[in-house]
Amino acid sequence: EDVKPFTPEKSKEIVMSLQQPAVFCNMVGNWPALHWNVKYLSAVLEGKTIQFRLGLKTVDLVPQFETSCSYVEATLEEFLAWSCGQPSCLSGPFSCYDYSKYWAYADYKYIAKIFEDKPEIFQDVRWSDFGFPGRSGKESTLWIGSEGANTPCHLDSYGCNLVLQVQGRKRWHLFPPGDTSFLYPTRIPYEESSIFSKVNIVNPDLKRFPEFRNSTAHVVTLSPGQVLLVPRHWWHYVESIDPVTVSINSWIELDADHEARVEEAITRMLVCAVKSAENPSDGDLWLNPTEVEATSHEINLQYLNKAVSAYLKCQETSVSGQAHSSSTGAKQRTNTSCKRKRREVGCEPESCTLLTQESDFPTPKAEELQKIPFGPHLIQVLPQSHKTSMMGAVAAESDGGELLHENEGQDFEKLQCKRRSLLMSNDCETAAHQMDSDCSPCTSQTALSTNDLLDCLVNPRVISLVAQLLLERMRV
Repeated sequence: EDVKPFTPEKSKEIVMSLQQPAVFCNMVGNWPALHWNVKYLSAVLEGKTIQFRLGLKTVDLVPQFETSCSYVEATLEEFLAWSCGQPSCLSGPFSCYDYSKYWAYADYKYIAKIFEDKPEIFQDVRWSDFGFPGRSGKESTLWIGSEGANTPCHLDSYGCNLVLQVQGRKRWHLFPPGDTSFLYPTRIPYEESSIFSKVNIVNPDLKRFPEFRNSTAHVVTLSPGQVLLVPRHWWHYVESIDPVTVSINSWIELDADHEARVEEAITRMLVCAVKSAENPSDGDLWLNPTEVEATSHEINLQYLNKAVSAYLKCQETSVSGQAHSSSTGAKQRTNTSCKRKRREVGCEPESCTLLTQESDFPTPKAEELQKIPFGPHLIQVLPQSHKTSMMGAVAAESDGGELLHENEGQDFEKLQCKRRSLLMSNDCETAAHQMDSDCSPCTSQTALSTNDLLDCLVNPRVISLVAQLLLERMRV
């Protein structure tokens, strides 16, 4: 019964080298964590409350970010009663939320924290079977949701992700790193290590986000007992499709995380500096609830220096550190994934390619994929056809979409002309009056906000370039 299709060594080789999502089957049959359904966890927690995030089941054109959700503290017993529609929850913490209209999600819960008084339960999770000895529930997080519970489309800045489905099913919509520009990345709401998409990928607004048409979704429904590999920097939107779902995940650290931490430190400095300068009465909920507070400039600078020092220290001790001796920035931007793969599974230096602007990873070559043992125990998550993936987008598109873009261009041109006239005018009051009197370019729809600036300033491509320039400066 304990015989598995892959040895720990082979599993780790797959996890560390495969650059597209895949599902492991028949790898966790003897894991005690497979019994972690909500009823069992409720008994283990013995009435302990955890925080649930509540959102509306209605699907809007914009993502339902955590800043727009409600939050309650409840026991798993109360959650289970509510999700089953029992009358007993009419007076409980979920009493204000109709199950037919809302979903609830206890997401991103560190197992080490919620079971801190029962550390023996950590051993129920055995990531050692995937080649990571010593990694257990202590280095994992727990996700418990009702039907419709979802995480907005985002990518994780650090590591790759292994996800075990325990109870119910979840549908994953995944997009490759090369689709980043098509997903309109944003850092508002700000959360370290999460880059969100402005697009509600299940109901996209193609008038605002026309480039989303060019994205390629890889969709898979994860069932109990299966483990999904989410490679580094793959975008993902996750939704619960059964009445109750439980999953466990662990982020696997990668060598590329050292550089990613420098990028995240730069992003934190810029976002906190710009957003903290705004009037707090504006009510812009820019900080994700997972971030306790906006850290000060001094603390952020310390964080950046520590991240840079850690990166340089890693480079000094790394076998592949010699690859950074080139004097040009472009040559220094070699593929960190390939360097990692070269150290661990014998990838030759010649196979490394330079980073493109669109992606941290090149598309795997056919001969490389042939080495991966796909079959009944390792299922490749294939891309949806363009027609299928765009079916949900049709409703959001309306007549006059192209005309709208044309008008937007005209408005921008008018605004540019007005700005030029302002620069040439010596009469500030007259110039201001001229801007106000022309309602076309001065409406709130065309006025730039700090969020618009930040979307450009902390775009992943820009931050990557800034990090490279900063690290070059430190090497000199």
